[in-house]
Amino acid sequence: MSHTATRKILVTSALPYANGDIHLGHLLEYIQTDIWVRFQKSRGQQCYYVCADDAHGTAIMLRAEQEGITSEALIERVSHAHQADFARFGVNFDNYHSTHSTENRYFSELIYTRLRDKGHIATRDIEQMFDPQKGLFLADRFIKGTCPKCHAEDQYGDNCEKCGATYTPAELIDPVSAISGATPEVRSSTHYFFKLPDFADFMQKWINDGHVQPQIRNKLMEWFESGFNEWDISRDAPYFGFEIPDAPGKYFYVWLDAPIGYLASFKNLCEREGIDFDSFWQPGSDAEVYHFIGKDIVYFHALFWPAMLHGADFRTPTAVNCHGFVTVDGAKMSKSRGTFIKAATYADYLNPEYLRYYFAAKLTSKVDDLDLNLDDFTARVNSDLVGKVINIASRCAGFVKKIGGGTLSSSCADPQMLASFIAAGDDIAADYEAREFSRAMRHIMELADEANTYIADAEPWVLAKQDGREQEVLDICSMGINLFRQLMVYLAPVVPAMAKEAQAFLNLATLDWHSRHEVLSNHAINKFKPLMTRVERDKIDAMIEASKEDLVEEQKLKDAPKGPLTDDPVADEVSFDDFMKVDLRIARIAKAQYVEGADKLLQLTLDLGGETRNVFSGIRASYAPEALEGRLTVMVANLAPRKMRFGVSEGMVLASANDDGIYLLSPDAGAEPGQRVT
Repeated sequence: MSHTATRKILVTSALPYANGDIHLGHLLEYIQTDIWVRFQKSRGQQCYYVCADDAHGTAIMLRAEQEGITSEALIERVSHAHQADFARFGVNFDNYHSTHSTENRYFSELIYTRLRDKGHIATRDIEQMFDPQKGLFLADRFIKGTCPKCHAEDQYGDNCEKCGATYTPAELIDPVSAISGATPEVRSSTHYFFKLPDFADFMQKWINDGHVQPQIRNKLMEWFESGFNEWDISRDAPYFGFEIPDAPGKYFYVWLDAPIGYLASFKNLCEREGIDFDSFWQPGSDAEVYHFIGKDIVYFHALFWPAMLHGADFRTPTAVNCHGFVTVDGAKMSKSRGTFIKAATYADYLNPEYLRYYFAAKLTSKVDDLDLNLDDFTARVNSDLVGKVINIASRCAGFVKKIGGGTLSSSCADPQMLASFIAAGDDIAADYEAREFSRAMRHIMELADEANTYIADAEPWVLAKQDGREQEVLDICSMGINLFRQLMVYLAPVVPAMAKEAQAFLNLATLDWHSRHEVLSNHAINKFKPLMTRVERDKIDAMIEASKEDLVEEQKLKDAPKGPLTDDPVADEVSFDDFMKVDLRIARIAKAQYVEGADKLLQLTLDLGGETRNVFSGIRASYAPEALEGRLTVMVANLAPRKMRFGVSEGMVLASANDDGIYLLSPDAGAEPGQRVT
């Protein structure tokens, strides 16, 4: 053990919603977090990793009703499936809980009442669409009707997918509830609001105090500068969740009690293990608290959550670590192409540790998206893990068994080289700590190359054929096994199952970080068995076909009517002269941001090479704003400006859509903003 004091660390990943399966896009986060936690534990830190299912909300209530079961039965079933998926990928939580728990009810009520008693909760009446048949208020996404602008039918309550117009649900022509088909009514209801503006000064300091990555800080400051609104934290009955104290028929909005689930899951662990909860969560605590999340939920975790904690006399997180999205072969995960891959489907065909290693080899501390390129995935895993690391042990183990009877030499063939491998652990540890996993993997593979070069140059297989050189061969191969052990200490957080088998082969009690300092001398090892097989392309192809079959099964379950994009694939003909009136221009997306109050819109500032245009586009479901900035696209530049609820839209960007999502048109590199598209 090192002489520095043991750190107290609590780590969380975002809570998966209890309404669907875990897929590869989700797994990036849990694998990233798990690697970091395993590293901390390997170093001897007091580190706990907790998570839970996010189990509340209208969507869960409606799905349970559709299946003819209780919401409790649905979330119980999904929780078992989620935990089974995580276990298959080696994600090792210290506790996995549910937001539908006594602990979460307790902390939700405690935080709310503390905020209320300090004057940070407001109430006011708002008007909403109400489904008289179901007896519930409808979110915009549960209302459909005819667009008031272009008269396209079957459009959602805030935005037309056909013409891009935005409106309020009340402006829809012939609106209906997407749940029951009933005509909604406008009704008034009292809602409860968290007064986020009360914490503006505190949040400005918190955001600038190193708690988030620089890219995230910049995005938060944009939101900050455009002004905070109070946050609606209540929903009306019927709702699957917790009733608000002193407010019968009012429930906490799912996003209020979801992050509080971190406290609840940790409290559940503390009660079971005798850990001091308060020493982690009281203001001024010397413990560290880290949240790992996707960039799409930054608003909740880096604005509302710290403000709520601070207002309710809890400490705020040490850091909120954000990651990007997963793409497959350079494109958004697609059900029709078979690249929307569920965790369970992947694990049926491929070793989960391939994915753990590949993600680690590409992960940095930044917020960039990560591309799972399936050819690169095959080549990287086969080259690095099988061709480099395991190859060292397989080349050396046979000679140790044959010449040394399975016992390593008592003398070290190259003490200087072994010392350099041991010393490298300090830099590799620094990379792990900083979440620079790709840099750590590069360093480890450089060491593996050195080890293979050492063995290739020494040629023990040639020496073994020469009389009287057995000890030399044993010394070289014992050196190789020692180098392999160093690499497995460094890789253990990434490939824990492979490390466990390597530990059994090496006959060691531990592969923790500090154990690398003990040289294996005169040490008995066990028979070597292959620790990992190569990735086979036909298994990848079979996984993709199985993912397409998953889609077919899902389609059978869907009985919703098709939207206009699929009902009417061929538009009316236009004359060539009419088409030539459309002025299509290359535009660079200078800035992209969310539109508060709109579920589907992004606000784009487009650079046309000398002038800028403001455009609202219904592409939010497919793109995070920061992923768009700097990208080239095509816009209709001579569309008449259209006044919307959120401002004036001065054009339209071109995109295509199918069942998988929306795809923005992007010209090839070399195109210049302002150029006409011909």
